[in-house]
Amino acid sequence: MDAAPRDLVDLPTDAELGVPVPFMCGTDQWGGPRDGSAPTIRRLDGRRVTQCALSRVCGVCGAPLGRPVAFVGTERERGRNAFHAAPSHVGCAEHLLGWLAGASGPLLGQDDADPDGRGWVVVTTSGFEFVRPTAEQVDRRPVFQPNSLLT
Repeated sequence: MDAAPRDLVDLPTDAELGVPVPFMCGTDQWGGPRDGSAPTIRRLDGRRVTQCALSRVCGVCGAPLGRPVAFVGTERERGRNAFHAAPSHVGCAEHLLGWLAGASGPLLGQDDADPDGRGWVVVTTSGFEFVRPTAEQVDRRPVFQPNSLLT
C-alpha cells in the first residue's frame, strides 16, 4: 500500500465530480482501486477502509486519528449505528460534507446517498468497533459501530 496523503490538497481529484477523493476511496498510486479504475468519491476501496480501521487513520486524509472521531453517513446509517465509511477527524468530516453537497447519485459506496431526502450527517464519538461481515450476511461490507456517542 502506498503512503497516505497528509494534506487534503494531496488527494486525487474525482474526474467526474471535480472534488477531492478521500483516502478511504482509493489513491492514484499502486494502481488505484482493485479493478484498475481511477479513484472516485462514489465508492469505497475495501482495502483502504480496512487499513483505516486497523491502523486507526483518518478515512479522508490518511493521518493518524486522535479523539474525538467523526463518522459521515446517511440518516439510515445513524439510525442503525452502523457506518460504512471509515472514521475521520472532525475537521476532515466537515470538508467531506462540503464535497458531498450538491453531488447526486451513489456516493461513498451508498446505492442512494440520500434515501430520506435529508442529506448527510456527522456523528462524533470517542471510540468505535470495526465489524467484519459473516458469511451469512447479505451485505458483505464491514461496518463501524460508534460507541460513547458525543453527537
